[in-house]
Amino acid sequence: MSKKRMLSKFDGKKHGWLHFLKLVVIAVIVTLLVIYIVLGFSRVDGSSMQPTLSDEQVVTYFRLSDDFQRGDIVAITMPSGDKYVKRIIGVEGDVISIKNAGVYRNGKKLQESYVKGVTKEIGSKVKYPYTVEANKVFVMGDNRENSIDSRTFGPIVLDMVKGKLLFQ
Repeated sequence: MSKKRMLSKFDGKKHGWLHFLKLVVIAVIVTLLVIYIVLGFSRVDGSSMQPTLSDEQVVTYFRLSDDFQRGDIVAITMPSGDKYVKRIIGVEGDVISIKNAGVYRNGKKLQESYVKGVTKEIGSKVKYPYTVEANKVFVMGDNRENSIDSRTFGPIVLDMVKGKLLFQ
């Protein structure tokens, strides 16, 4: 076999590997972009979402959702930079009251099998009954005796909701 023919055969193999490597790099970049744009990750800090979620549990949320419903667990970033994972209790127009160790929405006591502890009225940001304003949601942790939530910091603007948790 001539030298020229051997070199051209080698160049073909080299070109094949480079083509494969280029495809792998493109696939990794596309995957990372999809994850960065579509998915987000947050860490549960503390016991406020027990028994549903545990302290230091890493959760995945869907960033592109803007249709938040009552009962959804969401990742929140406050203007201060604090991050929370909480459950939506009330949406625009809902009237929220806390009495008799329970949460009432629009006059009906919520049946919340996921709640741990007794729900108490805490904080001073909200006066009950509270009507959730436009573009806001009322959120609470599932561990009602140990949660900083809308009872403490008030309802949150929808722009602070980063996404709805997957795999709740």
